[in-house]
Amino acid sequence: MGKKSLSILMAIMVFFTFGFAPVQAITTSESVLAVTMKASQSLISMTEEREIEVTADLGYSADLSKLQWTFGGKPLDQWKQWDPAAKKYSGSPYITFSEPPAYIDGTTKIKAKLKFSLLYGTEDVSPRSLRTLYPALIGTYELAVTDPVKGQAAKVPLKLNVYDEYLKWDEIKPAIDKISKEAINGRYVSYQTLGSSFEGRPMHFMVLAKDKASVDQYLNQIAQQKLENPAELKKKIANGQLKNYKVPIWINNIHPDESPGVDAIVELYRIFATEKNKSFKTSDNQGREKETNINIDKALDNVIFLFNFTQNPDGRVYNTRQNANGFDLNRDNTYQTQIETQNLAKGLSKWLPVSLLDFHGFYDEFVIEPCTPPHNQNYEYDLLMDGMVEQAEQMGKAGIANTKYDSYLIPLKDWPNKFDDATPSYTSTYSMFHGAMGHTVEIPDLNAESYKALVNAGLGAAKYVSENKQELFRNQLDIYERGVLGRDDRATDKWFVNPEGEEIGRDRKGNKSFFPDYYVIPVDEKLQKNVLEAHKMADYLIRNGIKVSQSSKAVKAGKQTYPKGSYVIDMKQAKRGFVNAVLYDGEDLSDWEEMYAEVVNSFHDLRGFTRMEVRSANAFAKGLQPVKKVTAPKTEIKEKADSYVVKNSSNEAVKAVNKLLRMKAPVQQLTAAGKGYAAGDYVISRKELGLVKDSYYLDLKPYNKKGKTKALKQPKVFSSGSAASKYVLKELGFEFAQSESEADVIVDDSGLAAKALIQAGKPYIGIGSSSLNFAEKENLLPGFDYSTTTGSRASHEGLLWTDVSAGQMMTSGYAKKEKLYIATGSYIKAVPKDAAILAKVANHKDFFISGWWPKHEALQGQTIAFTKGNITLFANDITNKAHPQYSYRLLANSIYAAMK
Repeated sequence: MGKKSLSILMAIMVFFTFGFAPVQAITTSESVLAVTMKASQSLISMTEEREIEVTADLGYSADLSKLQWTFGGKPLDQWKQWDPAAKKYSGSPYITFSEPPAYIDGTTKIKAKLKFSLLYGTEDVSPRSLRTLYPALIGTYELAVTDPVKGQAAKVPLKLNVYDEYLKWDEIKPAIDKISKEAINGRYVSYQTLGSSFEGRPMHFMVLAKDKASVDQYLNQIAQQKLENPAELKKKIANGQLKNYKVPIWINNIHPDESPGVDAIVELYRIFATEKNKSFKTSDNQGREKETNINIDKALDNVIFLFNFTQNPDGRVYNTRQNANGFDLNRDNTYQTQIETQNLAKGLSKWLPVSLLDFHGFYDEFVIEPCTPPHNQNYEYDLLMDGMVEQAEQMGKAGIANTKYDSYLIPLKDWPNKFDDATPSYTSTYSMFHGAMGHTVEIPDLNAESYKALVNAGLGAAKYVSENKQELFRNQLDIYERGVLGRDDRATDKWFVNPEGEEIGRDRKGNKSFFPDYYVIPVDEKLQKNVLEAHKMADYLIRNGIKVSQSSKAVKAGKQTYPKGSYVIDMKQAKRGFVNAVLYDGEDLSDWEEMYAEVVNSFHDLRGFTRMEVRSANAFAKGLQPVKKVTAPKTEIKEKADSYVVKNSSNEAVKAVNKLLRMKAPVQQLTAAGKGYAAGDYVISRKELGLVKDSYYLDLKPYNKKGKTKALKQPKVFSSGSAASKYVLKELGFEFAQSESEADVIVDDSGLAAKALIQAGKPYIGIGSSSLNFAEKENLLPGFDYSTTTGSRASHEGLLWTDVSAGQMMTSGYAKKEKLYIATGSYIKAVPKDAAILAKVANHKDFFISGWWPKHEALQGQTIAFTKGNITLFANDITNKAHPQYSYRLLANSIYAAMK
């Protein structure tokens, strides 16, 4: 939906729920005689009851009983509170007179008091049922009193807001600019962008420092050196050689509908840019409240402030948690399928902050990380916690001392589990891999009180970092130094525990070190199953500030020879923990009662490329060339032919085929295997190849014209599922139908498809637990049964060894043994008679590779995908968060196979 159409839709929604659309900056045709109205304040809050005194002078004594009072052009009695049962504004009066209109001392001046109650009957509009409503009513309305006899009116504008400080998207940049103009002379303020959102909006970013020299010193001298030679930097600090250095604090928001976070960042920028001292309340170690103060000039002697007002600009426009593609970016910070998270990765890799605060909501409690176990074993957790817990304490103390809240919670201290940092996908946990003390801060309410809690938490954090700069910076350098030296410090082990709280340490699997010496990603076709994905992974790592090299000669390590040109990641580097987090096989966390989100990263398996661990010190000591920029490979036509087989070995092949089909170009698909090709491979002519070879990296072979083929036609697909499924289908180049009835194929991961169409023979591809439930509930396939398990926050997930029925059209391009991924805790217990099984969980005890799936033993040997007639069902979650890209071809194959 476009921006214009969305705004029209919101206006229509307001009309039908409220009874009228909000009228802003109203003009009337009444008399324009000089009349006045004044109000005791100009701001009205939806989440705070207010009484406003108004005075009006029409210039004569009118009959008070006949005067008409309106707000936004509508009588006051038409303004009603929201009725949640009726789902419209039809409740009690929103605006009433607490003091009725009366003349003042025999003059023509009229005085009255208006009470604006709680528009939604609550001070907290964080429930999603309310959070979606308030933006449409924000605006400036005229309060007017009119004499209908003479047509005279007095008016005053009042701004109605969810809370006074709330800024719409188009108000944020002007507010930033105003603050920058008002910044204290000499302070360095620099507006930048981290990049643009999917719809092209800038990711507003401000740098605030003592002066430009401080920023130049940090970026040009310190940032790179702390990655390359942290030990030397520690020496310079110890002997006083490094003087006047500053460390960055990054303040962030990623869910803009958790709106106080955005506005609090704007206010923190205002405070640090325009004030010299800031007093606020906190408490001492005995809990006694006290006044404290930040001398901002002194703070700027130690700190550079970085303000990322929201990581999701499009979400602020539409008041959504998700970005414009429908993705929760706070689950995408490692996957980086979205441009917004890619931009953040570049920014964090540049600045390497010591502290990152990510402002969120909403919890019943005021929650400030660090997290509970299980912790991701790739963190240097002992060093992060040497500062992170105390910073959280200072944030919490400031947050509650200046608000109505009387407590805060630090999950690591106050909860046994259920608020873990096993996944690196949150902004805060992702930042910890860059060496930051990463805090997610969860407020209780959507109102001004929680806004103040965030502002004061930010003040507490800034004061703590500025006063403990040297110790915190040394901890960060120690993290980097362990990486550079390749040291697996056993001091971390006490933080890695089982559900009973017993220390288990890092799972070294019998190795001396938890970390390998190298990861190698070959690009030679003999060793690499997806050459393009290998290059893309190298590019991903570079984006995240990882040193990547290529070998200039063949190297033998152990029994394996790694060809020249292989990408090599030497794990003796500062951020080796991040490399391992995305490239190791992961952990089996199934013993835990609950997990917060997906923990499986395993890029090599879910993206489908070959990576190898090398445990041989100095195996690549010579012959490595650093890679600064990755050049994607291009399609090579090695032999001239009239037609070519395009191997169904990558998503690029699907994209190329769909592009040709959109162009009405002929494409054949092989229906049986032959010499040099397999069933499911594609055949295109030399002419058609010329239309796509420069856009897609394709694996080609000349075609001998002896195979059995069928002509493909472009399928029209209807997706009744998640935003991720729609995104994946779009990425693969499929054409969308406007309705299920018009579609050639229905793709569904929500269980919301049209039963009658499927029963009438419409091809249906169901993915994950919701579609399996739909198929069983509607009895689409007699004899079908499935099982599913769920956690209270995240569904059970697992990366599994599976047996694939290779050689079929629907499994084209896959081997007999594959690693496939399930995210919704589902498997198929019973298959209908005569169904063709596509994949099963391997029938051996080591089938479960990583993830969180209590009692997953029940999975062994179970079916996870089959097809019968017009219905194909997958328990494996092919499109989950657009990360299991290696599985996309199972979906594409099924779509093409449905086109009889």
